[in-house]
Amino acid sequence: MTGWTCLLLVDGSTLMRLDILAWVVGIPIVVALLVLLVYQFRQYCLLKEELAQLGKMKRHNIEYELVLKAMKLSTWRVDVPMEVITFESDYRDKTDNFVPPPGSPIDIMYNLVHADDRERVKREMSALMVGKAEDFHQQYQMQVPQSSKTYWIETFATIDKRGIDGKPLTIVGTTMRIDDQKEIERALIEARNHAEESDRLKSAFLANITHEVRTPLNAIVGFSQVLPMAQSEEERNQLIKLINQNNAHLLRLFDDMMNISRLEAGNGGEIVKEDFDVLPLLRELMDKYLSVCMDKGVTVAVDDAAEDRMIRTDRDRLKEILNQYMNNAVKFTESGSITIGYDKNPASIRLWVRDTGKGIPADKCNEHLFERFVKVDDFVAGTGLGLSICRSLADSLGGTVGVESVFEQGSTFWVELPS
Repeated sequence: MTGWTCLLLVDGSTLMRLDILAWVVGIPIVVALLVLLVYQFRQYCLLKEELAQLGKMKRHNIEYELVLKAMKLSTWRVDVPMEVITFESDYRDKTDNFVPPPGSPIDIMYNLVHADDRERVKREMSALMVGKAEDFHQQYQMQVPQSSKTYWIETFATIDKRGIDGKPLTIVGTTMRIDDQKEIERALIEARNHAEESDRLKSAFLANITHEVRTPLNAIVGFSQVLPMAQSEEERNQLIKLINQNNAHLLRLFDDMMNISRLEAGNGGEIVKEDFDVLPLLRELMDKYLSVCMDKGVTVAVDDAAEDRMIRTDRDRLKEILNQYMNNAVKFTESGSITIGYDKNPASIRLWVRDTGKGIPADKCNEHLFERFVKVDDFVAGTGLGLSICRSLADSLGGTVGVESVFEQGSTFWVELPS
């Protein structure tokens, strides 16, 4: 019994020692496994965060690229110490944009800036590169390489990185084409100048038309008051003639104003084209001004040398054009002759009124003569609307107007219409 008890006691202590040994060995293993698990978990979290950041960066890059495409921008970077420029992207929609190879000297860009803008652009960019300015914003023209063409661009730039001394190391910028914007600006400036000129001319026109209307009205009123006191039939007839002349002048003024108002409002009426013989129309106009010309000692005639007299156009509009020409010819011709005629070509017919009047000075004999409220001689009665009416009517018929004149020798006003 005693032997067996000792054996059991020995075996129990051994087991106890084995238990203790297991704990001693197992605890570090468990701790190591826990540490490894924590490490793996942290690595997983870091990887997840990096993937999230990568996703955000990718999304940001896509959004950035979309903005560049939508704004049609190019982006570039300047290495300030090296003075080289590199274009990183170019989404401008033209094909003649200049994009130098990466790492090109910035002087290449300066050399292509238009001469009118080069010094300004170089000065402002240099101020940014040395740190005297915080940003750069300029509009200027660029030359297309090996070409005389230019295009407008607008550039924004700012400092990206600085050295420990505060001096710029990197400049980033964007450039966009603004040709359309500049064209709109030019059109707006032209429209504004035209509106200002139109306002000035209209003011002058109102002052002039007031004088023009007052003159025949005063004559009509004055001669009408004197008429009952006329002592002889000859004196009475002379007064009646003067009244009729001023009546006709006053009616002509109102006709011009009504015509130009209708044309401005787009109510010139329907164009009715028909085939007709042009010669009776010319003779009708000759007869209308025959008595006035005879009183002035001026001969008036129709040149009917051309054989083909048929024309297809709106007769009333053509008559108004030629009537304005005849009225001007009578007004400015004190001696000599006035001739109305036409020249027929296979594709067109040119109708003209030629006079031997005072003519038009060379500096005024141009297309501006047919603009509204323009008068060659401010001392001769008229509204300055007649020739403008002629051009508007000719345009509506698909034709053109023009003048040939020699000062102090005479003028030829013409209208050319498709036949």
